[in-house]
Amino acid sequence: MPSHTASQRYLSTRGGSYDFSFEDVVLKGLAADGGLFIPEEIPVLPSDWATKWHSLSFEDLAYEIFSLYISPSEIPAADLKDIIRRSYATFRAKDVTPTVALDKDKNIHLLELFHGPTFAFKDVALQFLGNLFEYFLVRRNENKSGRDREHLTVVGATSGDTGSAAIYGLRGKKDVSVFIMFPHGKVSPIQEAQMTTVLDANVHNLAVDGTFDDCQDFVKALFADPEMNKTHKLAAVNSINWARILAQITYYFYSYFNLIRQQSFLPASKVRFVVPTGNFGDILAGYFAKRMGLPAEKLVIATNENDILHRFWESGRYEKHAVYGTAAEGGFAEDGVKAHEGGVKETLSPAMDILVSSNFERLLWFLAYEVYSTSADAVSQRRAQAGDHVKNWLNDLKAKGGFAVDKQILAAAQEDFSSYRVSDEETIASIKRTFAAPSSKGYVLDPHTAIGVAAALRSAEVSGPPSTHHISLATAHPAKFSSAVEQALPDDKAYFVEKVLPAEFKGLEDKPRRLSHVKKSDGWEGVRKVVIAEVEAELQAADKVGQ
Repeated sequence: MPSHTASQRYLSTRGGSYDFSFEDVVLKGLAADGGLFIPEEIPVLPSDWATKWHSLSFEDLAYEIFSLYISPSEIPAADLKDIIRRSYATFRAKDVTPTVALDKDKNIHLLELFHGPTFAFKDVALQFLGNLFEYFLVRRNENKSGRDREHLTVVGATSGDTGSAAIYGLRGKKDVSVFIMFPHGKVSPIQEAQMTTVLDANVHNLAVDGTFDDCQDFVKALFADPEMNKTHKLAAVNSINWARILAQITYYFYSYFNLIRQQSFLPASKVRFVVPTGNFGDILAGYFAKRMGLPAEKLVIATNENDILHRFWESGRYEKHAVYGTAAEGGFAEDGVKAHEGGVKETLSPAMDILVSSNFERLLWFLAYEVYSTSADAVSQRRAQAGDHVKNWLNDLKAKGGFAVDKQILAAAQEDFSSYRVSDEETIASIKRTFAAPSSKGYVLDPHTAIGVAAALRSAEVSGPPSTHHISLATAHPAKFSSAVEQALPDDKAYFVEKVLPAEFKGLEDKPRRLSHVKKSDGWEGVRKVVIAEVEAELQAADKVGQ
């Protein structure tokens, strides 16, 4: 692809797929070898990037960043700008992702990522991804009719927020069917209502008996099924889709520019980003931003008690630590805890309750590429070796429940990242402290954001303020996890309803719903039957309209 730079061509983390275009990786989602797509190179910004970008709007900054990863031969500049404009016109905040000061004494700032249609950070990526799907399909289906038209079957798994964000990004889109699986009875009432009250004909919710990990396994099985891939064009909305990571890079740069305009940010000041982390997609976008040239001193991983990532950064061992029975119980069912039969500890921050972080292998590939070869080696050899290392590690994870990396890989990981583990008790304390603090009086954190803030305070203790600023990512609106908030602030229910609860949430649970139930015993084959039947019904309806 001579029209593409190295950062606009893509390969698989497991070494079996090379030389894909941006359109290829967006529509495929997952590589044929089971790996995840990454750009061949991370672009390094020119020395004057800060001067050129510092005053750009969020939309214009997104265009500059996306252009580095998307060739204009695939999406011309005017079209890309239009996609971006439409994606962020749905946000309630003019700045899209505004930054607010949380603790001026300790220089802790909050990056609010919940101003999109479903009040969660995933809107930033999924509004964009929905418009990308539509753009590519319109182009592919030009002058086609009936069954000759390409039809995209989007399949996703959710513990709550991804599902609603994907649905709001894809509802009503022509030639797209969207199927979202969620663990039955184990997402919050608000999250379930946000998904199942969308009655557009192309939206299908599947309540699965089991855990989020079961749902995610079903998604991967569908993508790996040769028969399904012969008859249906599958696409992914989970953060395995590269476009999700790309879209999130923007707000790291945008919040940095917001920060350096403040008087408290001095020439010698440093910045750390603190990210509540489960599937590793959000903080991975920060890694790309840092590698591009964003002067982030550290990316701080904040985990809950499902701490596979924290344990890796402490020991170099990436191991599932499944817990069962009473040891796994906790959280609030109303806030969407997941079933603990899968070995996941139920916490107050259910969106981070996972055993394995899917996006972690993307980082592993870059670490292996840098550590196990040098610039003197052939690029193709370096890429192949990195893919082999990732494949071996992931095979061990599947077969043995974990793997260990050597000291060089761990040291390379620790250069860019640090990590903290935050308990449920500390999460509640973080919500209380922020609400009561004079500098943030009345500010209500959701439990995932509270974990980030708790980690930011601990990082501030070792990083030496006032020279270091922390930008902690606020990933969801507190009303999505009201039971945890209520436990932290039991005497402030009236304040919550009057000042915090969005108008969009009032009465949502009383609206009509549509969903299907899938038994765990049906397995992914049962899901496949539902998908095939529903897509066929949609196509038949479209045939009648076209007659």
